[in-house]
Amino acid sequence: MARILITSALPYINGIKHLGNLAGSMLPADVYARFQRMRGHEVLYICATDEHGTPAELAAAAAGQDVRTYCDEQHAIQKEIGERFALSWDYFGRTSSPENAGLTQHFAEVLEGRDLIAEIVEKQIYSKADKRFLPDRYVEGTCPNCGYEKARGDQCDNCGKLLEPTELIEPYSTISGSRDLEVRDTRHLQLKQSKMEPRLRQWVDGATSWPPLARSIAYKWLDEGLRDRTITRDLSWGVKVMRDGAVREGFEDKVFYVWFDAPIGYIAATAEWAKATGQDWERWWRTDKGADDVTYVQFMGKDNVAFHTVSFPATILGSEEPWKLVDRLKAFNWLNWYGGKFSTSSKRGVFMDSALELLPSDYWRWYLTSNAPEGSDTQFTWESFQGVINSDLANVLGNFVNRITKYCAAKFDGEVPDVGVPGEAEAWMAAELAERLQALSAHYEAMEFRKAAAETRALWAAGNEYLTKAEPWVKYKTDVDAAAVGVRAGLNLAAVFAIIAQPVIPDAAKAVLDALGVPEGNRAWPDWQDKTLLDALPRGLAITPPNLLFAKIEDASVDEWRERFGGE
Repeated sequence: MARILITSALPYINGIKHLGNLAGSMLPADVYARFQRMRGHEVLYICATDEHGTPAELAAAAAGQDVRTYCDEQHAIQKEIGERFALSWDYFGRTSSPENAGLTQHFAEVLEGRDLIAEIVEKQIYSKADKRFLPDRYVEGTCPNCGYEKARGDQCDNCGKLLEPTELIEPYSTISGSRDLEVRDTRHLQLKQSKMEPRLRQWVDGATSWPPLARSIAYKWLDEGLRDRTITRDLSWGVKVMRDGAVREGFEDKVFYVWFDAPIGYIAATAEWAKATGQDWERWWRTDKGADDVTYVQFMGKDNVAFHTVSFPATILGSEEPWKLVDRLKAFNWLNWYGGKFSTSSKRGVFMDSALELLPSDYWRWYLTSNAPEGSDTQFTWESFQGVINSDLANVLGNFVNRITKYCAAKFDGEVPDVGVPGEAEAWMAAELAERLQALSAHYEAMEFRKAAAETRALWAAGNEYLTKAEPWVKYKTDVDAAAVGVRAGLNLAAVFAIIAQPVIPDAAKAVLDALGVPEGNRAWPDWQDKTLLDALPRGLAITPPNLLFAKIEDASVDEWRERFGGE
């Protein structure tokens, strides 16, 4: 039994997440966690809300709330919606926790002791209208690299270039809109990433299991030359900058930069989990406490890769303490909305709460997994969504389960038949199962989610083809025993198809397995054996046809949703 630690990029606190956020981190992490649990491995899936930084303060102000109250409410909302999407976190923590504050302050102290953090005086934008220094995301302007007119002070969302607020052309305050800005001196702490560059490059060189997207982004940062990064900000909300048990002199109105404390939140959320459950978090994170046998897997969108392959590892490696580093990093491209980006700030696209108002979570989970933006950006359209759901879920899986269970109820008293000799159709299906189950497992192990969904669908389709070959409804007219073989194999296939669907569509899979009377303890990942086709279910077992698994999406619904949420 392996031990697998899984984290997905922390969703930011400022509002409900859109489908692009879900598709690029939390959902694939959940699918992978479910698969590995089914394989019998010890899995810990950790996530948390990322609660510090400028957007939290801005969102709280816009809501007319103090920032702590705002974050409390939004954390509860995000947790509840994630659970409704069947995200199987072992713990969903918060970066505003005491655990995260303590660990962040610990790393800062250790890094400074190793001469990797220094006090510096830097130039920063000051807004006369707002009477305050403006941290990076409080400043927007034109990107000096690509000309995008709404670049933030830390990064351009259009070209991806990391920026400083002072580099923006025609900058303005996002608080007041004022352009009456000037550059003033201010004191901050700076992480000397440049001193870590050789060690970080050596570490990335050894990360051969990362996908090309993640490696290319890491090397891009390294090849351009690592910049020392300021890790404090002029804000009131965040982790306080401490020294010798008290707020550091001269830093009373400053906190740690969100991108310094947020990745530490993975460790802190595990400590929260341990506190809540009485478990030992260090055995997952410290190699001197047992984490040397843990495989650590991270999931994130491509915009987060640089921070996880350079900045956070610089913190971990620079501490020279025995912390667990990531082993496998799965990076995703964008899921776009009709050729443009989903956007939380612009409210562009479908958000997780609205999605659940329209359809159950399995519909969205299947579509987003089968169209995961792995090799390139992918496009969400209502027409594509309708086609995938109607074809894969309603016509292929739903139709198969419906046909075989209802026929069993009508002709065999709702019991798994106990007669008949397998023939050519069963031999063909057994070969399909043996080959495709092996391929499906390999795709999941490789974290190739589109391929895993395609292989799952191919198995469902093979089941429908098997029923065409076996023709139990035709054979029943002349040879009931021959028909019984087809029905028994079909029911066993329904069980297998539901079991392998559990990582992606857990609710529908449970409905099928419950209807077939499969005990909870018999729902592990199937290792192919010949008996799987004819004896996965006990002969004579009573089964009940499940209710309609998937309703087809009608054109009228697509027209209504396009009108409500937009499209072409």
